[in-house]
Amino acid sequence: MEFCLILFLFVASIPATLAEDISHGTIVVDGTTVVAQTDDNFICATIDWWPHDKCDYKQCPWHYTSVINLDLSHTFLAKAVQAFNRLRIRVGGSLQDQVLYNVGNLKSPCHPFTKMKGGLFGFSKGCLHMERWDDLNHFFKSTGVMLTFGLNALHGRYKVKRSLWGGDWDSSNAEDFMKYTISKGYQIDSWEFGNELSGNGVGAHVLADQYGKDLIHLKKILNELYKGSQFKPSLVAPGGFFDQQWFAKLLQISGSSILNAMSHHIYNLGAGVDPKLVSRILDPTHLSKAAYTFSNLTQVIQRYGPWASAWVGESGGAYNSGGFNVSDTFVNSFCALLWHRLMGKVVLAVDSDASPFLRSYAHCSKGRAGVTLLVINLSNQTNFIMNVQNSINLKLAVEEQYISSDSFSHSLKKTFSWVGVKASDEPLFREEYHLTPKDGYLQSRTMVLNGIPLELTGAGNIPRLDPVHVNVKSPISISPLSIAFIVFPNFEAKACG
Repeated sequence: MEFCLILFLFVASIPATLAEDISHGTIVVDGTTVVAQTDDNFICATIDWWPHDKCDYKQCPWHYTSVINLDLSHTFLAKAVQAFNRLRIRVGGSLQDQVLYNVGNLKSPCHPFTKMKGGLFGFSKGCLHMERWDDLNHFFKSTGVMLTFGLNALHGRYKVKRSLWGGDWDSSNAEDFMKYTISKGYQIDSWEFGNELSGNGVGAHVLADQYGKDLIHLKKILNELYKGSQFKPSLVAPGGFFDQQWFAKLLQISGSSILNAMSHHIYNLGAGVDPKLVSRILDPTHLSKAAYTFSNLTQVIQRYGPWASAWVGESGGAYNSGGFNVSDTFVNSFCALLWHRLMGKVVLAVDSDASPFLRSYAHCSKGRAGVTLLVINLSNQTNFIMNVQNSINLKLAVEEQYISSDSFSHSLKKTFSWVGVKASDEPLFREEYHLTPKDGYLQSRTMVLNGIPLELTGAGNIPRLDPVHVNVKSPISISPLSIAFIVFPNFEAKACG
């Protein structure tokens, strides 16, 4: 099963401590066991529809960053996207189900979003003009973007009661829009149907039976429009919060091979104004609850729709525009960029005897031999000193515990040379990328890599992201409230090929 995830790392400010605790432990990576496989474009980003006057809790953080007002000519933006070399961008969000496309035989007026009492999310319907769509696609093409576009799934429906909407989806405007897109040669990797209309929805919801029938209709349109094309885009839905019964019903109604991917959203930290936001971010027990959602979604897909992949379309952490001075601190694209460059598709089994506050993840390295380890220290006072071992060596140690004393020295070399069974007397090194907030202040907006602040150059270029090289046999030190990528080029892992 493949996963696509929009990656946001949130770390919040808490009181500093005068002394650090030190905890020693071991991380064991099993290079023979594949836990999962991610999508090629695991790191992805959403360009939302919110106007500049979208506000929550007396804060208006969106400014001019939406589909309709983002400055596409800004060189910093282009260079940031290009740094990911084929970044998936999703155009969508809360207002997408109120967007009209100003093309074809549109029968309704096409006006900009304005605040409207009683409107969905407090706004009127909005408009995407084809001139703006042309500009967006020019930007996407020039920066190598892989595009997912979220379609309006409420068009033609009517409000039944409260948040329930009924009636068949009117596909005419979306079909005209897709025809225009194809006629211009614009490449769409995937079309996503609706935003947060699953289950009880957010603002609005549609019953799974109706949604499934509409997906069948949309798939027929896509098959017809892309008939004879060498590339056919994927169909993704529902882009909402996971509801086990609703998701299962959707797959049953839509049937075999209609959906290519089931997308869902994760905002597991609560509202941006929630006073418990900081404690939840640093609580490993709370963060691990998301695993139940993934497990249940996996079971639903395996039982009712094994032809579909699982995607995370949004994972903003805190909903309602995030938390002021929390979501926008110690968070930027550099961490996501390192993931994109270092972490491969194959996810390996990893175990640790450390506190739950130290979270460890292992992948086959991207584009090279070896394994890359991601370690996140959620503790504000514990410095973890960790040894990393290959499970192959642990098995060898058990198997060879009864060998003769003549081979004892050779056995020790294989057991403690963690990279694998091919022992070497030559010094081996690993690459370490340690990310910390500037001056140790977690509300800093400057991230530090191995002691060097990461800032764009005057021309907007991405700074060098260089590792430090450390003897592979030495332990790894993970400082409090830090993130580290550790690359082991010589790690022997059969699962990595």
